[in-house]
Amino acid sequence: MTTKETFNLHGKNLVNKVKELIEEGNITSISISDKHGKELVHFPLTIGVVAAVVAPVLAAIGALAIFVGECSLTVEREVTGEEENKPE
Repeated sequence: MTTKETFNLHGKNLVNKVKELIEEGNITSISISDKHGKELVHFPLTIGVVAAVVAPVLAAIGALAIFVGECSLTVEREVTGEEENKPE
């Protein structure tokens, strides 16, 4: 099962948040939208992504962050059975 989570960020914080989320390891895709909701970029990721694959993604996000003021970062996560049953 997958879930989606959205973060509203300023462009300068975008790369750090993406790095943090990728390190968690359960991210299947990342989408970045402008403040009007228009999707600017979408990166599908697989579980167990290696640094060689992540580096170009972070470079592209860094370049995008220069031009974007406020944006939304939508993360799709793979949820395990234990996490599905965990009370919030």
